[in-house]
Amino acid sequence: MLTVHHLGKSQSERIVWLCEELEIPYELKCYARDARTMLAPAEYKALHPIGSAPVITDGDLVLAESGAIVDYIIAKYGQGRLRHGPDDPAFAPFLYWFYFANGTLQPGMGRVMMLNRLHLPDDNAVLGMMRARLDRAFASVEARCGEADYLAGSTLTTADIMTVFSLTTMRYFLPYDLAPFPNIRAYLARVGARPAYRRAMAKGDPGMALLLD
Repeated sequence: MLTVHHLGKSQSERIVWLCEELEIPYELKCYARDARTMLAPAEYKALHPIGSAPVITDGDLVLAESGAIVDYIIAKYGQGRLRHGPDDPAFAPFLYWFYFANGTLQPGMGRVMMLNRLHLPDDNAVLGMMRARLDRAFASVEARCGEADYLAGSTLTTADIMTVFSLTTMRYFLPYDLAPFPNIRAYLARVGARPAYRRAMAKGDPGMALLLD
């Protein structure tokens, strides 16, 4: 049985959402963050040597890393859904946005979050550079959301499933104002209207306000 080990308010929400979109059988095990440190509890860290979310188990397999998990589930259970193949005109945009999520957007948010915790002055050169890079990343998503309903085109793919966490739940850790980004807000409204997304968030993080605007 495929088991998704979900840490509250974490990137593992992607995997819960993916399973709900595919409508495949899976077991969901939820773990709460440590109330003091807001980090994963010891039992979650023990699942995999990297000690961070997400993690899945599937029989004897233990797998971490969002991208690897998404690729594994799509290859084994997806039956060609939620992705574009090399003969599809949307293949290159699909690949770009899939890897942009954890290659550019999420690391950019993480770097700014950590720098903010150092309480550096606003004129600090490194902080300014990292904030500017993050602003460019959001501007890039804004431009793309003005071109298509979803990041790879007219239909939802795993590129969206990889990206939405950074635009929503990650903002609990790094507040980021979406008011200047009407296309992103319209995109998140489309995502938020999806029954599978609503089911996933209700199961994984019940009661958590969804930062869709």
